[in-house]
Parts: sequence; structure tokens; C-alpha cells
Amino acid sequence: MGYDVLSPIGSLRRHVPVGSDYAEGALLLLRLTVVRIATHLCECACKVGFVVAPLKRSGDASAQSMNHAFRVAHYRKIEAERRTRVLLFVTGERAGLQTQIAGDAIGPFVSLLDQIGPTKKLSLILDTNGGQTSAAWRLINLIRSFGDELEIIIPTKAMSAGTLMSLGADRIVMTKQAALGPIDPSLPNHPLAPLSINLVGQQQRVPVSAEAVRGYIDEVRKGIQDPAALASVWINLASQVHPLVLGEIFRLGEQIRSLARMLIGRQVVDESKREQIIQLLCSDSGSHDYTINRRQATEMGLTIEKPSAETYGILREIAGSFASELKTFEPYSLRSLLGAQTQAPYTLIRGLIESADESFGFVTEGLVAVDPAKGLDVVNQPTFDGWRKL
Repeated sequence: MGYDVLSPIGSLRRHVPVGSDYAEGALLLLRLTVVRIATHLCECACKVGFVVAPLKRSGDASAQSMNHAFRVAHYRKIEAERRTRVLLFVTGERAGLQTQIAGDAIGPFVSLLDQIGPTKKLSLILDTNGGQTSAAWRLINLIRSFGDELEIIIPTKAMSAGTLMSLGADRIVMTKQAALGPIDPSLPNHPLAPLSINLVGQQQRVPVSAEAVRGYIDEVRKGIQDPAALASVWINLASQVHPLVLGEIFRLGEQIRSLARMLIGRQVVDESKREQIIQLLCSDSGSHDYTINRRQATEMGLTIEKPSAETYGILREIAGSFASELKTFEPYSLRSLLGAQTQAPYTLIRGLIESADESFGFVTEGLVAVDPAKGLDVVNQPTFDGWRKL
């Protein structure tokens, strides 16, 4: 069994288990064979006068700049159509390399916003599964301080903390496939959270949701009225979920409701309507993975706009471009980084923050190598993990 030890040194780093069985060993031998055949064909081609150019690796700076250059042309189109300045924030979702909204995104945003300067209107293209509530609060207030008007454009999703950020905009531009989600807090990596065994036999922390606990207690209260019996339920719950974890998630629950109230005022004037929306986002939606589409968001009372056909086409191109650069749909493993080699350096781009002027990537770099003492086991030595100008 080989393990990627991308442990959380940075706020976005993940511990990624990677299976290493006989099938992977066979795959490695197959790769070696393919490389030998390809080398032989290249040698033959050169002998008869063909010029064989080396393949560019997707992590090369040239490939990155081409991707950004491709998106810049699209940003400029949106800026012209909507009379705005465009920012983009994408947290990666490639399996095993996921990233999230976190405080270390502040630096890149400050750099981009300083270049833009105070302006009448800003448009943030946002694609995320969420992250830290406090970071989302800081980011939305930072961006607002540079623009008189702010719209958030969602090509596919702005879940959890991404939805919280969206509440702070003057309007939300949603494609037909775009989704918002509940903002109820959960603790995914608390050191005292309950443990479970994952599919590869490793222990992992179970995320604890404030609304899941609240829902459990509410259901219990429907059938139990005796105070002593309710006390017994609480004692039993505290034996399964550490009391400090319970206290933290309820504290976060109140905090996120308070932040939502302060943010939503630009979109919803009526106080009772604001409370209904916050109640739905924090509790009544049922589960944290519930999705809210454009029609539902409009019916809720949020200020939602449908993009023009031209803008919709541009957003699809942008989404395809960043998915390609982040290799969102490509399987990841340590052995895939090795290829047919016994050791190899790697550079992985796991998130993007950019404008038409500049691009930052959340980059993980290191060296992977086969450990001769352990047969086919792969050793990973990460050397960098954080935001960097591309």
C-alpha cells in the first residue's frame, strides 16, 4: 500500500490514500512496455527524417499561460458586455486533491484588487464546494471594499461557504445548471471528531453537522418529554460526539446565521423574508448536500439574474478551461505521477484565483519515487503547498 502524505501543512492540503495492489503493479509494467515501444518508434522516425517534438507536460508554465490567455479573452468579453471588471475563484475538486475556501486566498485577491483599484463594478466568477466560514466572510468584504457594485457569477456551483459569499453580492448570476447550497456549518477535520474506517481501511474523522445534531435532538423531543430521559439522550450523544465538538458546531451555527443576516441585506430588504431564507439555508433544506437551482433561488427571494445566451456560452468555455487546467476529471494517484519512471518531480495546480491581468494557482510540488526497500511502494516528498503566481 502506498500513501500520498499531502498532510494539511497548508490550509488546503489533503491526506490522500492511494491503493497500491497487484493491478497497479501490472499497470506499471504495461507503462514501461509502452514507453519502450514509443522510444523505438521515435528512433525509427528520426532515422527516416521525421522531427519528433517532445510532448509538453500539462504542468508546464507555457501550458498554464495558454490556459489563462484563453480565459482572458473571455473575461474581456464579459467585462465589455456587463461593464465590469472580472475576477475568478475556483477551488479544485479533483478526487484526492480537493481544495477549499480558506484564509490563504486573501493574499492573491489583494494583489489582483490592488491592480484593478477602486472601481464601479466587480464580477466574481465563483466555482467552489465551500470551505471556511470565516475566510468566506473576509473575502466577500475585501472584494466589496473595491467595488461600488458586486455580482457573483456561478457557472456550475457555489456551495456552502460559496453560497454565504453569494449572499453578500448585489445580485447572483446563475446558469441553468448552477447550484447554491445550505450554509449550515460542519466540522470536517476537527481533531476530536468521531472516527470511522474508510474504504481502504484507514481511520478518518467524520464531519459533524450542527443541523444534523439539532435535527436529531428535535426528533427525540417529539417522543420524549421527561427531563431525565432527555438528559440521558444528551449524555449518550456526548459519549458519541465529543462535548467540545458539540459546543463548537452550535457556536458556529449561531455565527453563520449572524453573518448571513449582515450579508443578505443588499438582496432582500424585508426582514421576515431574510429570516425565512436564512432558516431554509441553515436548517430547513434537510441536508448539507441539498442543491438550490436558479428557479428555486428566485422563488426564495434572492436577487437572481439569468445570463444572456452569449454570456452563457462564454461561461461554459471558461468552466471547461479551468476544469482542464485543474484536471478535474482525471484519476489521481502517486503512480500516475511516476509514469514509467522510478522517480519524478511533480507540479499540481489545485485551485485558481485570477483576473484578466494575472493568475495565481494553488500549487503542490514535490518528488515521488519508488522505494527499493519496499518493492512497489511509492514515497512522496512534498516541497511546496500554497498559492503562487503562475
